[in-house]
Amino acid sequence: MNINTLIEKGSKILRESDVLSYKIDSELLLSKVINKDRIFLITNGKYEVPSIKIKNYFEKIYRRQKKEPLAYILGKKEFYSLDFEVNNNVLVPRPDSEIIVEQVLKKYTEKANLKILDIGTGSGCLLLSILKKLNKSYGTGIDKSIKALNIAKYNSKKHNLLNRTRFVHCDVDNFNFGNYDVIVSNPPYICSHRINDLSEDIRRFEPRMALDGGNTGLNVVSKVIVNAVRLLKTNGYLFLEIGSDQITKVSRILMQNKFKIARIQNDYANNIRCIISTKLI
Repeated sequence: MNINTLIEKGSKILRESDVLSYKIDSELLLSKVINKDRIFLITNGKYEVPSIKIKNYFEKIYRRQKKEPLAYILGKKEFYSLDFEVNNNVLVPRPDSEIIVEQVLKKYTEKANLKILDIGTGSGCLLLSILKKLNKSYGTGIDKSIKALNIAKYNSKKHNLLNRTRFVHCDVDNFNFGNYDVIVSNPPYICSHRINDLSEDIRRFEPRMALDGGNTGLNVVSKVIVNAVRLLKTNGYLFLEIGSDQITKVSRILMQNKFKIARIQNDYANNIRCIISTKLI
């Protein structure tokens, strides 16, 4: 079969399974299989694909048909103009989380010499995207999942940042190393009872540990804030991703722990996404 036929068949399978991005997903999966970019697909529609690669292509199409995230099937996801390796041990990096990176880079120049801590680093996308721009700074990523840390380490090596990063298998309650200028975190903040309301690709495939924030959604958020008090330098900054309906409660927890709120930042859909605060003592 040629490229045009494969894309048509793959698109039909995905469309009938209510995958909204059926055409582009089919193209990206075929690009992955034959190791060609989408421009090649568009300009070489009659190119005959070897049978072994056709089999591989439909295997991937059927995975997507079952709503497995495209990023896991491709094994990578773009975040802040960088490619990150991902699998189902880490959350799929999302554009909304780029808000944290943007806000850190807005506050600090590339000459800043910072010690940065990423709590719940996952794929490492937050920490590594920041360090790629702040080339005099150093970072530590911690995570409870050793499998997630292996992905973060791989991404650090991929982006030539091994000499400025370290990754620690640890819960934030038990982490006692260093005194940081900046802490960033995208903790789990979804209420346990709302997990089943998430889209199928998220609730079935992404790691629940990285999504579930307990009964109130704030179990881990609170832990991050309480521990940030001892891990941050005085006047250090905490950049925290939260749910849009959590701003009042999170603000209260921050102020109770001697933080001053510096900025509340909306995401691209104009929902509250990031709260920035500074440690007063």
